Amino acid sequence: MKVIVIALVASMAALSVASADTCMTKAVDKNGKALAGAAKTSFMAKCTKDAKADCEAKAIDKNGKALSGAAKTSSVKKCVGDEVGM
Repeated sequence: MKVIVIALVASMAALSVASADTCMTKAVDKNGKALAGAAKTSFMAKCTKDAKADCEAKAIDKNGKALSGAAKTSSVKKCVGDEVGM
């Protein structure tokens, strides 16, 4: 029974991550078509910059203190990767 519950929770977590809005999924025009070329490049650059700023603000340890050094770099890198979708 426990195995089934764990598998269910893990699959729900995977689905929530997969369905999250990332820069790649948001890169569409007003008609719903995917952006291409310079428009996509510009959008991705802006979205990545915004994601980095947001991730740097979220880079805190379990005690609420701001991360620094390698820990901050690693945290921000992973967070930006998740936000951008690459």
